[in-house]
Amino acid sequence: MSGEDKARAANIFDVARLAGVSHQTVSRVVNDHPSVRPATRKRVEDAIRQLRYRPSTNARALVTRRSRTIGVITTGSPDYGPSATLQALTEASRSARYTISITSMLQADPVSMRAAVETLLSQSIEAMVLIAAHRGALDAIQGLDLGVPLVAVDSSARPGFHSVSIDQFEGARLATQHLIDLGHREIVHLAGPQHSMDATERERGWRAALSHAGLVAHAPLEGDWTPRSGYEIGLQLAASRGFTAIVGGNDQMALGAMFALKERGIRVPEDVSVIGFDDIPEAAFFTPPLTTMHQDFAGLGGDIMTRLLELLDDGDLPDAQAPHVPGLVLRHSTAPLHA
Repeated sequence: MSGEDKARAANIFDVARLAGVSHQTVSRVVNDHPSVRPATRKRVEDAIRQLRYRPSTNARALVTRRSRTIGVITTGSPDYGPSATLQALTEASRSARYTISITSMLQADPVSMRAAVETLLSQSIEAMVLIAAHRGALDAIQGLDLGVPLVAVDSSARPGFHSVSIDQFEGARLATQHLIDLGHREIVHLAGPQHSMDATERERGWRAALSHAGLVAHAPLEGDWTPRSGYEIGLQLAASRGFTAIVGGNDQMALGAMFALKERGIRVPEDVSVIGFDDIPEAAFFTPPLTTMHQDFAGLGGDIMTRLLELLDDGDLPDAQAPHVPGLVLRHSTAPLHA
């Protein structure tokens, strides 16, 4: 261990790293859960002795109770994707005869995250879900000694977490490929905010599709998920006219951009094709109806609950599982490039 590691008390994540298991497995060993294999139990016990780890007495007590309650932490603003994920999880938990307790925060700083975790643990939850809007939420929770299983909704598949997700990278790649297949070669990206993991993955997918086709990826234009930001960027694009297609980071920004183009006399899809992301309920009723990428939030909610139940039965599982891939929904805002 480094000098810095020795200077602080070991936590459950230190034990997990040394033993080569998940922190949920460490929790089960600490609480003498019968589902842990003998060889795994020995590795964890050896790591506990080596690091002189002292489990939280509160964590010991909380894990032994059966409350049939799942704690959920959401971060960031209540955008469509996180809200739809939470709704889907609520339905899935009800089907599994669990209730959920929710705490939300706009900024996921370490102090706020610790307070949220302590609030949920005080309610004797059996497991925890983090619906992370940005990377800071994962940073803030990673160093906490939870004592209960955690599943993160994390499109970046960051190591060290049991995660479920929708494949934002592949969704954006497919969206961009759709435009390439229609003959478009100058395809701009209206990106979400830099701190967003989903925005980062969607930008990567856009770049990958262009690179594979030998096309240039000009610097994306960053919005904040709102129609207003899409509208303002749309005005900038209308003044440049150096493009024939737009990949919107989400449907709301695509809607704002389409409105700005219309104001400037640019027709969609005759002059510019626009594709969105999310398939919000209003997408089919835009003018024109928006081609977009549909995300299976119901399936995601089921995956989260299934993962939690697996962890409650056996903590020694792989961190990530195969993500859902968004599906292309063809409407009228995209069309073949006219010569």
